[in-house]
Amino acid sequence: MKANELKFSDIDRLIVDNVEQGEFWVHRDLYRDPAVFELEMKYIFERNWVFVGLDSQAPNPNDYFTTWIGRQPIIVARDKQGKLGAFINSCSHKGARIAHHRDGNAKQWVCSYHGWAFDTAGACIYIKDQDAGCYAEPFNKLDHNLKKVKFGQYRGFLFASLSDDVPSLDEHLGDAKKMLDLVWDQGPEGIEAIPGVSSYTYNANWKMQVENCIDAYHLTSCHPSFMNIVSRRKAGESRNKQVKSIDFNVMDVVKGGTACFPRGHAVIYATNPLENERGMFVHRDEAVARCGETKTKWMLATRNLTIYPNVQFAENASLQMRVIRPLSVDKTEMTIYCIGAKGESDAAREIRIRQYEDFFNTSGLATPDDTIAYEDCQFGFRAKALDWLQGTARGMTGYHTGPDELSQEIGIQPDSGFMGAMGAWDETVYFGGYRAWKQFIKDGLEADGLL
Repeated sequence: MKANELKFSDIDRLIVDNVEQGEFWVHRDLYRDPAVFELEMKYIFERNWVFVGLDSQAPNPNDYFTTWIGRQPIIVARDKQGKLGAFINSCSHKGARIAHHRDGNAKQWVCSYHGWAFDTAGACIYIKDQDAGCYAEPFNKLDHNLKKVKFGQYRGFLFASLSDDVPSLDEHLGDAKKMLDLVWDQGPEGIEAIPGVSSYTYNANWKMQVENCIDAYHLTSCHPSFMNIVSRRKAGESRNKQVKSIDFNVMDVVKGGTACFPRGHAVIYATNPLENERGMFVHRDEAVARCGETKTKWMLATRNLTIYPNVQFAENASLQMRVIRPLSVDKTEMTIYCIGAKGESDAAREIRIRQYEDFFNTSGLATPDDTIAYEDCQFGFRAKALDWLQGTARGMTGYHTGPDELSQEIGIQPDSGFMGAMGAWDETVYFGGYRAWKQFIKDGLEADGLL
């Protein structure tokens, strides 16, 4: 089916949301239909707020980095006055890319094709041989500057939208801002991306990664190699004394929960019986003095957060930032960063990096396990004889609307949640993302008159 042939009724048929009767089902076409993918790019990524980076990635005047909003190439830059902004990475003359590097510092970008130049505020400052160009008046009336993109910032988290017809960033993030605060407040000056970014692709749908971040159910079955290594270290069978990583064997008995926020954001969290093994614990006293006991407890807790649709902050073994870029219905690019508090001690930073290398990094023990699992799922989605998945059923009898004891302790007011032993491995945490998925696409279809 072509994208412009999909109607409201087609979108409705892909998700069964009947929680009152204990049913929430997702159709396999969400992961394998190119027409669905086209709608996702158009209405979820290109008419929505999308995460584009951290302010620490461009700390100085004229610093910049390049990224994507959906399928559109973007430059995020700090101009000579220090103001951040975002632009389409395409020359207004012939459309060529003007910034070629992942990041850098430049007072201006000069198009390597015909020499037009633009400053870091996006202004066209030079058109080669303009006076001799015999340009007519209509050309002179054109805006030659780089195309600006709607830009927003919450603390050090940067977002942009190709459409001006979006709610405020404050409304988009809602109470999920308080989960971002648990990331940002790990240091008195916030957090930063530690050098050593990695990018990789996997051959599966982008929503596999969205789900994985808040999928606790897979831990004990998908990562046995990692768990066995951690157990052997604890038993003294390893000479590796450099790192103490999370022991998933203790997770099934700790108290935790899940929460869904409006517009697709979601989080899983659990108390941490081994908070002294985290890098941040080195500065716990300072954090308590600045943020209080309860907030510090939850900063040291296990938390995996998805800010829909494209960024995740996973804090279970070190602190990782994942940026999701869908390439096609069955191919996704991931860019991952180790995150640390600005100005933290060498001791704290070393713990973070060693734990990150052990579990999260592309050379670590977790990421390859997960990507192989995604690709196995995508392989199975070829089975057109099968329609529905059964992966949204766990936790249904514990599902509730509004906050619970733990979410109130954290200070959030989610739409829905689940609370209990982590061993329940709740899957109702996916509901918010799929409800937002449906709403974004239906709102887009309606705005385009495709009812």
